[in-house]
Amino acid sequence: MNHVTSKCRLLIGCALAIGLIACTQNSGAGGKSGTPRTRRIAVIPKGTTNEFWKSVHAGAVKAARDAGVEVIWKGPVREDDRDEQIKVVENFLSEAVDGIVLAPLDDRALIPVLNDAKARKIPVLILDSGVQWPDYVSFVATDNEKAGGLAAERMGQQLGGKGDVILLRYQEGSASTMARESGFLTTLTKKYPGIRVVSSNQYGGVTTESAYAASENLLSTFKTVDGIFCPNESTTFGMLLALDAAGRTAKVKLVGFDASAKMVEALGQGKIDGLVVQDPFRMADLGVATLLKHLNGESVERRIDTGEYLITRDTMSQPEMKALLSPDLAKYLD
Repeated sequence: MNHVTSKCRLLIGCALAIGLIACTQNSGAGGKSGTPRTRRIAVIPKGTTNEFWKSVHAGAVKAARDAGVEVIWKGPVREDDRDEQIKVVENFLSEAVDGIVLAPLDDRALIPVLNDAKARKIPVLILDSGVQWPDYVSFVATDNEKAGGLAAERMGQQLGGKGDVILLRYQEGSASTMARESGFLTTLTKKYPGIRVVSSNQYGGVTTESAYAASENLLSTFKTVDGIFCPNESTTFGMLLALDAAGRTAKVKLVGFDASAKMVEALGQGKIDGLVVQDPFRMADLGVATLLKHLNGESVERRIDTGEYLITRDTMSQPEMKALLSPDLAKYLD
């Protein structure tokens, strides 16, 4: 009888020991004791197709490697798919990621889901484009008002301070491009009163196709326009194609925003007269690093300006400008 009892006690003891080991391992995986688990940071862009977002992705990967954290990259395909971006945020909240770096494609539509993030105590850093929600950790972006002003300066110089110009807008609700458009118009009014804006109420949209259609309509309406400003990649490339098709690239001064391989080629050919560019790689690198500082209990700046640059045919071969126009992303993106 005593022998049986001893065996039972041994078995129970082993079971308890195994259970304690399992509990310790599970606790360590949850970060409560033992080795802390790797932090998981969700990075959510406005879209995933434009060249700009590829640089953002690479910058986020660089920051993750430097800090030894996991970055999860996911966003809508199209930059006008508000519902999809909201779903992506909701899914990451359900997964209880440690923090979110978000480039909101609308300055209002994501407020309810951002309030949910606050309630779940998941910090959110806003990247690239602003949002009308006060509880973000930091806002890391270009000074887009100033960037629009740079475009206006270039246009004013190219036109000698006089002529008719068109502003082809991007889309309603996009805070970054609305600031660029505002900066462009404000600077023209202040510094170049001899330049007349003949159209500023048309939108090109998020695709080359929609921007091309809007550009064709504008060019057919305004047959003697002297200059055009487009505030993002899709509108700039759509307008470039429309001007090329109409044989008007030599007659119209086109100032665009952001860069792609074909836009850089057109800048070198003189078909584009200036590109205002950002530093999306640095923007994402700083964004992820700043969120991690916050998670570590460090104080961070409320607003971080990542710079804006005007590049022309004359300056595009300079090493620092070349790096902005054609960044080497291969070592970060497979």
